[in-house]
Amino acid sequence: MKFPRFQPVMIATIMPALLGLSLVAAAQAATPVAGTWLSADGGTKVRVSDCGGKLCGKVVWLNEPIDKSTGQPKTDKHNADAGKRNRPLLGVQVVQGMKPSGDNKWSGQIYNADDGKTYQANVTLVSDNAMRVQGCVLGLLCKSQTWTRVD
Repeated sequence: MKFPRFQPVMIATIMPALLGLSLVAAAQAATPVAGTWLSADGGTKVRVSDCGGKLCGKVVWLNEPIDKSTGQPKTDKHNADAGKRNRPLLGVQVVQGMKPSGDNKWSGQIYNADDGKTYQANVTLVSDNAMRVQGCVLGLLCKSQTWTRVD
């Protein structure tokens, strides 16, 4: 039985594509929460990624990107650091330094732009499309919400 002969051009085209797909799949498997997530209130999308073995996430979309009081793009106006209050809210890192703390769990910090404060936080991947985000003050007073995957 004769087998068809593959053209070198076809191999040169297909192999890099397959390699690229396998690398993307491996990266997602290594960080199952990587992706874009919609906050519980539907007002913000955060892109979560692996940052040197820790999770980080930045604001990539706002349901209402314009500040009604100024008519300008929203800024980080409640930040405790006065030097950061004029920076655009889009691009602000809100998930910070989350280290693995169990199966599908990470612990670190989360920045709340609504009050300008950073809280101790945990995230837990509940399912492929749901992530529970919990922020705590002094480790005692905690508030949780569920974010939904949008990508």
